[in-house]
Amino acid sequence: MRPGLQLKINQQLTMTPQLQQAIRLLQLSTLELRQELIEQLYNNPLLELEEEEKREQSQDEQDLAPDESIFNIENNPVDAQALTEDLLNSSNSLLASETQDTPDLSWEDSGAADLPVEGNWEDVYNPVTSGIAGGSGEIDLEQVYQVTESLQDHLRWQLNLTPFSEHDKQIGMTLIDSVDNNGFLTDNVLNITEHLQTEDEPLPEEEIIAVLHRLQQFDPAGVFARDVQECLLIQINQLPSTTPYVAESRRLVLQFLNDLGSVDPIRLCKKTGYSLDQIRQAMLLIKNLNPRPGEALSSQNVDYIVPDAIVEKIDNSWRVRLNDANLPRLRINDSYSSLIKRSDDSQDNQYLKDNLSEARWFLRSLESRNETLMRVTMTIVELQKGFLEQGPIAMKPMVLADVANRLELHESTISRVTTTKYLATPQGIFELKYFFSSHVGTAGGGECSSTAVCAILKSMINAETPSKPLSDSKLTALLDEQGIRVARRTVAKYRESMGIASSSQRKRFENII
Repeated sequence: MRPGLQLKINQQLTMTPQLQQAIRLLQLSTLELRQELIEQLYNNPLLELEEEEKREQSQDEQDLAPDESIFNIENNPVDAQALTEDLLNSSNSLLASETQDTPDLSWEDSGAADLPVEGNWEDVYNPVTSGIAGGSGEIDLEQVYQVTESLQDHLRWQLNLTPFSEHDKQIGMTLIDSVDNNGFLTDNVLNITEHLQTEDEPLPEEEIIAVLHRLQQFDPAGVFARDVQECLLIQINQLPSTTPYVAESRRLVLQFLNDLGSVDPIRLCKKTGYSLDQIRQAMLLIKNLNPRPGEALSSQNVDYIVPDAIVEKIDNSWRVRLNDANLPRLRINDSYSSLIKRSDDSQDNQYLKDNLSEARWFLRSLESRNETLMRVTMTIVELQKGFLEQGPIAMKPMVLADVANRLELHESTISRVTTTKYLATPQGIFELKYFFSSHVGTAGGGECSSTAVCAILKSMINAETPSKPLSDSKLTALLDEQGIRVARRTVAKYRESMGIASSSQRKRFENII
């Protein structure tokens, strides 16, 4: 086969930097977009904030509005030099009068020398109202910063307040470092304190256990436990001895902890010899205990949701608007852009040209992102009007292809737009992905959204008789009566996804209570 040259013409999609930037902006949430805008503002000198100038102009208009004579300056020209001299003279005279009126007091004459060593400054001088209080004498709680300490910090603080020897305090610090976020010890106490063992000074196990028992009295109740059973026993032992049913609760946790959730209360009565009322009261006491005592003080990052769009009903019609209140508005800096010369090929001029081109592409990508998000959100609102009016029970089945076909976009674009984007509705704040769901068949040949089926199941279970909960088979039959054809295993899957226990567990829970 002889080698040769061939000329072919074909089309190929190239991911240019501008296209990559547009795709990346499309999938950013509001908080991420704000960070991107700030970063572009700092990196590109051709970009500036648009709202700052508007705010300054509006503030100037408010300051100038009350005095109508200022608007007549153009009609009555004033000598600027003479006006400046008059202002300086008036300010100098004002300072002179203040100097004359203020007596010359030395340190002794001011009364500070008579201030006792342990006295308060407020006893001699009147305190000045802080700007935080706003002059009203009340503290503005929004200006007060609260520092949340971790569980380990809280335990170390209690350790320092407890009389321990230096050796026992070192053991306590080691045990505190081994406590997880739930307040449990992560390993055996001997393994935890193994590094403290020396040949000259062996560490007796009795001393470690004694320090552990003292640490188990710390707040929150139940910390330093090695398992759930010990955690519950620590909390029960800290209750007053006069607490009703404390002895029954202690025995249930100590001997029948594994039977509390799986054995019927009547069978538990036979095994323990207690009455049904004693079992119920003891169970209520155990339910009030905390199996994860350190969870309240564990440091966790809280993620706040800022809706990307807001839908409201105005004049019997749904209106959608983007939530750009917290986003900085950028524009091209006219001062720098006017310095660019077309025929100049210098390094500085080329630097301005490159940044101007990048700034324009960024603003276009941002505008395209907002336009696409607006179109997708409006389409979702149009298709899910029933949800906005009645809630999840009226949710219609919808997939990405439904929105993509209406807007003539690719499904991947719809997927990027709806990821980590949230919509504020009268029903609450939901991710745009929430409005897409699978469907089940109906008796009339139609379709019903799986979200609507879950809402119907939840309403049925909430309305059931507590002593006779509805089984999955009964729920399937009730759905079939409403024309919704779904299998029993599908009902069980929907029920478990909502965190609802089975009928037998719900009945047992009701009997205990």
